[in-house]
Amino acid sequence: MEPRLSLVTLSVRDLALARRFYVEGLGWPASSASTDDIVFIQIGPLGLALYPEEDFTREIGAAATWTTPGIVLAQNVRSPAAVAEVLAQAEAAGGRIVKPAHKADWGGTSGYFADPDGHHWEVAHNPFFPLADDGALQLPRKT
Repeated sequence: MEPRLSLVTLSVRDLALARRFYVEGLGWPASSASTDDIVFIQIGPLGLALYPEEDFTREIGAAATWTTPGIVLAQNVRSPAAVAEVLAQAEAAGGRIVKPAHKADWGGTSGYFADPDGHHWEVAHNPFFPLADDGALQLPRKT
C-alpha cells in the first residue's frame, strides 16, 4: 500500500458551528463540493471533512463506538512567532487553548488548541522538518 493520507474526516456535533470555526474563524476556504450536510476544506495536499456525528455513526454502522484515542492533528508553521499567532486566531474563532506556545523539549516551538468539538490541534515550528514552498512537510529521508 502506498503511504498516503488523503482525507481526514472529523465527526462534529454541530456542523454550522464547525463551519464557522474553520471557514469563517480560521479562514480556511470551503470547497465547492461542500453541501448542507458536509463541509470539505483543502488543507495543502489533504482534504479535511466536517461531518455531523449522527451521520458519521450511521455511515460506519451501529457497531461504531466513539472514544478519544489520543489523536492530535498538527499544523507546522514557518516561524516560532507564527505558533502564537495561529493559537490566538484559533482562540478568537472559538477554540480553546490547551497549551500555550512554548519552547518544546525537542528543539522547536509548539502549542495546542481544541476546536469546538474538542479535536486537538498542535501548532508547531520544527526547525528540523522544513516546509516546502507549498507548505508540505519535508521529513528527513532514511539514510
